[in-house]
Amino acid sequence: MARRKRLLVPEAEQAVNHFKGQVMAKEGFKTSNPENVKYEVAKDLHVPLQKGYNGHLTSKQAGEVGGKIGGSMVKEMIRMAQQNLNK
Repeated sequence: MARRKRLLVPEAEQAVNHFKGQVMAKEGFKTSNPENVKYEVAKDLHVPLQKGYNGHLTSKQAGEVGGKIGGSMVKEMIRMAQQNLNK
């Protein structure tokens, strides 16, 4: 049974997805739905990610996709924090 990661504050999901879409757009990934960013990233990395069950992926492949998205989001959050500290 697949587990879905849940946010600590479920009401923040829409804002997090919006932020994810903005960050990945800066990285050159263009999608109208931030939930689809992971599929666009996977395609770019040649990882055969598909909707639904992905048990055929190696942990390395899954990590490449998640790392690209998460790493970009962390870099942007650090940039925003540094900008706020300089005010």
